Amino acid sequence: MNQRRLLPSTSMLSAFESAARLGSFSRAAVELSLTQGAISRQIRALEEQLDIELFERTPQHVTLTSAGEQYAAEIAPALTIIRTATLNLLSKSGGGELRLAILPTFGAKWLIPRLSDFIEQYPDINVSFTSHVEPFDFSVEHIDAAIHYGQDNWPNADCTFLMNEAVVPVYAPALEEKYRIESHQDFVNIPLLHLSSRKGHWSKWFHINGIEYDASHGILFEQFSAVAQAACAGLGAALIPRLFVDSELKSGALKVFEEGECKSSSSYYLATPKHRNTYLPVESFRKWLLSKVGGHYLS
Repeated sequence: MNQRRLLPSTSMLSAFESAARLGSFSRAAVELSLTQGAISRQIRALEEQLDIELFERTPQHVTLTSAGEQYAAEIAPALTIIRTATLNLLSKSGGGELRLAILPTFGAKWLIPRLSDFIEQYPDINVSFTSHVEPFDFSVEHIDAAIHYGQDNWPNADCTFLMNEAVVPVYAPALEEKYRIESHQDFVNIPLLHLSSRKGHWSKWFHINGIEYDASHGILFEQFSAVAQAACAGLGAALIPRLFVDSELKSGALKVFEEGECKSSSSYYLATPKHRNTYLPVESFRKWLLSKVGGHYLS
């Protein structure tokens, strides 16, 4: 058999793999910085070289054939190896770019205060940050890794466990005087502050402490920083990791109900897209991060 037929060009394979993974020629074009027409021509040329139809085409969409599904599954790991090897070669012996997505409050309160140590250990790695709240599509966002709070189920990514989390009820001193907070039951009478990504946490807190109470009422915020500010202003009580309000507790702007600490049902992970898992800057960051967390609680 003609050896050329067995070794299609990487441009053909890259266009096919991207379109197969994303399920769209147009999305593949965006990912590879090409036109949709260029993607279509590369894939058509690949089909002609192989003499096999890889996609079924209709005016509205494209769908992989059974042969296309099998071929995509088998070439994807090989292309990942090539991309990673090239990235590592361009990293210049431990340098390179690390594009990291972080949770806003976790980044500000936990990661960034410790980051100078990473920069000292790996001065040739340039770190850039973007903030996120919900998991996004690694195949669309050009990110090397992300800090994730939840379960180890980020799509198309490997999740490395970092630490569990424990939260404590906090409130302004004025609320303690107004509501005479002495037990878990007293929080039934206090306005509650919620984080939008953790709407059910107060209800779980009451249930864990043997109190059947509908805790869905209250004010909803997008970020912990806003929840903390609202708590300081006396708008209600909040469930927050102690570290996130450490300065407010030290200054006396907030008080904590120590007996109310409880473990969260979710944990913190480093999520890495599978094609970036062995990228040297990611490996270096993962190693450093694990040395800092030590499997402890964020509380």
